[in-house]
Amino acid sequence: MSENVIEVNDVSMEFRLYKEKVDSLKEYAIKRLKHELEYDNFWALKNVSFEVKKGEAVGLVGRNGSGKSTMLKVIAGVLKPTLGSVRIAGSIAPMIELGAGFDFDLTARENIFLNGAILGYPREMLEENVENIIKFAELEKFIDVPVKNFSSGMVTRLGFSIATVYQPDILIVDEILSVGDFKFQNKCEERIQEMLEKGTTLLLVSHSTEQVRRVCDKAVLLYNGNMLLNGNVDEVCNLYTTL
Repeated sequence: MSENVIEVNDVSMEFRLYKEKVDSLKEYAIKRLKHELEYDNFWALKNVSFEVKKGEAVGLVGRNGSGKSTMLKVIAGVLKPTLGSVRIAGSIAPMIELGAGFDFDLTARENIFLNGAILGYPREMLEENVENIIKFAELEKFIDVPVKNFSSGMVTRLGFSIATVYQPDILIVDEILSVGDFKFQNKCEERIQEMLEKGTTLLLVSHSTEQVRRVCDKAVLLYNGNMLLNGNVDEVCNLYTTL
């Protein structure tokens, strides 16, 4: 039986939603010291547990505000859960927010090395693959153009190409494949399939049940922070469409 590479154990995540706008850190500090900050507690995740085995492709589905992106950030280590724990076995390439890890004043070439370093890729490997990264992203004419001049689709193509030039143990993708043209989306799915065949584990957030059915082996359905169903991808997608 395959080993678990992701174990989410009874995870809950609480946020404070402040009722008034605070314009500066100084104002925040003063109000906090005076106990003048009013807030509501909001539980984005509530006692969520599931496992992902090595080489599986798992879809995370649910309506906006269901906790999907929060769950990915907890798994990626961006957020620490309020309660519960997450165990990860292996390296992670997270693609959670469009343009995360980019300096938009730098060129595409410079951002390859910056973003690659954040992902933990050796500089030598990046130097060997600069042309491959740019070619896959279809940005040959823009390699020395500042990223601030890129469209959202161009930023997505560059980010995906950097993240997948190396074979990570776990690839985390949050909705970004919905940005860009249909041809490039198919190209991304083909690369993901190649990575899955080589043993990479995929955790994919998507509102497209068609994409989840195509790419994933199983799925997890979140609703208002709760896990409603975990298992067969068709059963999960069918239930999701009824909510």
